[in-house]
Amino acid sequence: MAEIETSLGRVREGKWAPRTIDLDLLLFGQEVINRPNLTVPHPQMHLRSFVLRGLCQLNSKLLHPVIKESVDKLAARLGGGNFASNLDVPQLVSIAGIIGVGKTTLTEKLSNLFGCKALLEAYDKNPFLPDVYSGKKELALDSQLYFLTSRIEQLNPNTLASGRIAISDYIFEKELIYAGRLLNPRQLALYEKIYQPFSAKVVAPVLVIYLSDSAEICLERIHKRNRPYEQAIQSQFLENLSADYEQLFADWKTCPVIRISMSKLDCNRDGDIDHLANQIKSYVAVQT
Repeated sequence: MAEIETSLGRVREGKWAPRTIDLDLLLFGQEVINRPNLTVPHPQMHLRSFVLRGLCQLNSKLLHPVIKESVDKLAARLGGGNFASNLDVPQLVSIAGIIGVGKTTLTEKLSNLFGCKALLEAYDKNPFLPDVYSGKKELALDSQLYFLTSRIEQLNPNTLASGRIAISDYIFEKELIYAGRLLNPRQLALYEKIYQPFSAKVVAPVLVIYLSDSAEICLERIHKRNRPYEQAIQSQFLENLSADYEQLFADWKTCPVIRISMSKLDCNRDGDIDHLANQIKSYVAVQT
């Protein structure tokens, strides 16, 4: 490769310098090669939209030999963006989705598998949440601020180690989704003023896993787990949340997003969890 680049006039002036030509070996059939001077598939190809677009034009159903997903599916996860692994930041994987979709169950399964920290929402510790769900809207701002401060503590860059995986059962940006649904205009205006300065300071995810399911099935799970303060939740509220999440991820540029329909994932089936864990490994920079 280097000899071909040199013969075509490439001058090497540094890693990120402009270049006349740049050749990379992306794939060699379904071969997996790990040598000191050669890694195939290219370890960053699934993070680059400009690479995957070309592969999709050649064969959109071409299977990545390590991740075991087609290149068109890998491209859809990037939303047109280009990303790079970075060992110098915490490797936060955030599980997103509406109430009752299974975020906490999946977080606990994955954190046990990876032996990493699980960051769980403080639902049972929020003293205002039962009153809010029972209809006391004057306490909605107190409840949202409780969650906000809890998440700021959990996602503090001083407490999450660089190069280490952590998995959360929420995405920080959900704060504005719930605030928009639960707060009145006056409360929301105040909340947004408090939210904005902190939103840029929390650790951003390197990968989001977005779980989806029907509002009816999520409502069944909510009733089954029988948290008293959740029993008044209505299907329409869940449908509204689902629409808000779809809008959030329609223009998401922070990191790759793996979308999973819960009709195709069984958290109690080891094969499903192992397949997802294998994919996660390709999106995080793990410290060895």
